[in-house]
Amino acid sequence: MTRSRSPTNDDTKNAEEFQDFLSKLQEDPEKEPVSSEIEVLQSIYGDEALRLFKPTEGNGFGKLDHVTTRYQVTLSFPPPHEDVSVKILVSLPSTYPSSAPPQLQLLSRYIGAFGVDPALFGTIIRTYISVSGVQFVEDQPCVFDGLQNVLETCAAWYEERLNLEKAGQLVREEQKEVASSSSALVRAGDGGGHFDGEEGPASVEMPPGIELHVGEAIQDRKSTFVGRACQISHPSQVSQVLSHLMSDKKIARAAHPIINAWRCQVGTLLHQDNDDDGETAAGGRLAHLLHILEVNNVLVIVTRYFGGIHLGPDRFKHINQAARNALEVGGFLDALPGSNTAKKTVGRSKKHG
Repeated sequence: MTRSRSPTNDDTKNAEEFQDFLSKLQEDPEKEPVSSEIEVLQSIYGDEALRLFKPTEGNGFGKLDHVTTRYQVTLSFPPPHEDVSVKILVSLPSTYPSSAPPQLQLLSRYIGAFGVDPALFGTIIRTYISVSGVQFVEDQPCVFDGLQNVLETCAAWYEERLNLEKAGQLVREEQKEVASSSSALVRAGDGGGHFDGEEGPASVEMPPGIELHVGEAIQDRKSTFVGRACQISHPSQVSQVLSHLMSDKKIARAAHPIINAWRCQVGTLLHQDNDDDGETAAGGRLAHLLHILEVNNVLVIVTRYFGGIHLGPDRFKHINQAARNALEVGGFLDALPGSNTAKKTVGRSKKHG
């Protein structure tokens, strides 16, 4: 029997904020398919299941803008595990559903008592680009189909973990992973920006033709920051690159594995986005860095391994510097004023007079 709880002030406030968000969507004729779909989702999952996605204040996530619409959905498992739930971030590009699919991301770090592994994270983020996921058809809303696919995938994953636990296998595997994790974090302190060791059980391939450039690592008070950058030609490549990184156990175990920002020009439209990955306001600072450097068609990712000592504002300085290190290694800054070389112009935005 599931226990119900009385709504709190926060619940009421969040519900009101989401309804205000929905009302603004309904006022925009171009967002009519999105607002109608949200109303359908509320009727299926319940009004309380949908909320704005607000990891930090002031970053614009979850609010109506001209680029991406975001909200989170809480999905409860079917019986006999109805007490288990997962939170999914739904990101809708400005051209959804006319020409671009949504993106789903697993927000839950744990499902029941089990920590989410990189393989499951990658499977969810590839919902609309995988043959085992959901097919996207232009002009047809498909968030519900994607959410149901995610729910089935997570429920099957959870059931498998329960079976492993009953057999006593999960405990032995986690003990091995703890030992491997300690060894990987020791190697992360070497400061070279390159980490040896085995990858996760389900390695995700990089998109064809994309090369990751790794900058020199930064260390401060036992924390390590590693920047990576790559050239992209379409926003859809972002999720593939992030999935590739999260399929690496060493990266996935970091406190903040994929703090990132990207800018990508397709035709005359400049697409851009960022993600804090739990490090408050870090994604927005990386986005600002790309903006002031006028670097386009680039994805930059910073991985932070936390050493147990809080760094305060210094952590943002290190995150930005790690990103710059990666951009320099990739040659994305070569055309900037004052640089020593001007051989490469890849990623440099064009100014029109």
